[in-house]
Amino acid sequence: MSDTNGDERRTGHPDTSGSALRRRSFIAAAGATATGMVGAASADRGRGPDRDRSTGADNRGRNRSCEREFADRADEPELIAHRGFAGLYPENTVGAVEAAARGIQSPYAPSRGADMIEIDVVPTADGDVVVFHDDRLAERDDGERGLTDTEGVVWKTDTETVTSAEVLESGETVPRLRETLATIPSHVGVNVELKNPGSFDVRFAESLSSEELATQKEIWQPFVADVLAIVDNFDHEYLFSSFYEAALATTREASEYPVAPLLWDSVEAGVEVARRYEAEAVHPPYDMIRGTPFYADQHYAADAGWDEIDLLAVAHKEGRDVNVFTLETWYQAGQLAAAGVDGLISDYADVRRFGATN
Repeated sequence: MSDTNGDERRTGHPDTSGSALRRRSFIAAAGATATGMVGAASADRGRGPDRDRSTGADNRGRNRSCEREFADRADEPELIAHRGFAGLYPENTVGAVEAAARGIQSPYAPSRGADMIEIDVVPTADGDVVVFHDDRLAERDDGERGLTDTEGVVWKTDTETVTSAEVLESGETVPRLRETLATIPSHVGVNVELKNPGSFDVRFAESLSSEELATQKEIWQPFVADVLAIVDNFDHEYLFSSFYEAALATTREASEYPVAPLLWDSVEAGVEVARRYEAEAVHPPYDMIRGTPFYADQHYAADAGWDEIDLLAVAHKEGRDVNVFTLETWYQAGQLAAAGVDGLISDYADVRRFGATN
């Protein structure tokens, strides 16, 4: 998230953290068949016979209670694994997405796998697409932490060097996009965040004039074309998100994949961009959601439409899903689920396990 190097400042977590698919609402059907089959099987295993064979106790009342609980939780928000649950695993790596995809895609599963996995993409100097978040291979947080053991700007570094860089001393290295998608089961959705096209001359989280947009699109078009050529070869449900309007514009022009603007501090700019491209979803920071204890907590900007626009209400009225980032706790998840958000972009897999249901 760069302005350009403001990206490293903006990427900190909030303090409390085969063929083109038809345009549609954000993963409305992602893994529906697999989820239904697994969910039904799980429910059957949980119910068992009406009478407990070991104790002779009648289970019918308990079964009805479980069924009611399951029904109550059927409208749970989607669980979206931020960089492959970055709070648990080395972010944006093959190991992370493998782990994030494990478990049942069900709101009441004891070990819930992600409904969707969010990954970031950038190019290398050789034009390959890799899964990586920052502009630089190291120097996160103004140089206080090294994300990998290798120095250099990603898109100015050759592919072999980039893909050999070890992430967070984990033994995992920076993967290519193709390698990552091959690892994710087809019933798990993929949120591809277009992070950077290989330039510091990009406009972050702005609603652009037509002239500005035309110039920015020229920067993004080659990279977006490369990304689309790769994802078209895998049978996932996709959502493309970005802080950069030109990235969304280019994706919309070149494909029918769903898109979602990422918001930073301006509600007004985010709504404008969403309307301009008929976005299927919007991705705001969680403190943009009214009616929660976090509203206007961190990113509030007095002149950016927070007071004039109820983002969740407007988005839902216009038929868009609202997926909030970046969660770390069950309390955050519970409050946001109760407010009615559609997706929880989370660093952790268990943020809804102990949270209140809707």
